[in-house]
Amino acid sequence: MTAMMGVEAQGQLGQPGLPVPAPTCTSTFFSALIRLIPCRAAVAPFSPIPPSEACCNSVKALGQPCLCILINGPPISGVDRNMALQLPEKCTANFEPCSPPVYPINH
Repeated sequence: MTAMMGVEAQGQLGQPGLPVPAPTCTSTFFSALIRLIPCRAAVAPFSPIPPSEACCNSVKALGQPCLCILINGPPISGVDRNMALQLPEKCTANFEPCSPPVYPINH
């Protein structure tokens, strides 16, 4: 029973007690955007077109952190953010949902 109570969370590299760092995006905004060109038809405003296999492969390769940077970044002409938010689900990418962007409050 004591052995079970003494179990510590394992962090990265198996070191007890260290948190596992959140994944980060290693692409620039522009290069991440270029990688999602195959998704253009699926994220156009009011588009009924589902994401293609090439789009889903790009979404999965890009990863959740980079996708969230694109979704929460500056507006992208011809891209419906709500449609872009649905890409991981439509592509069965199993990403965590993107957190909404945090904007500073000006007083």
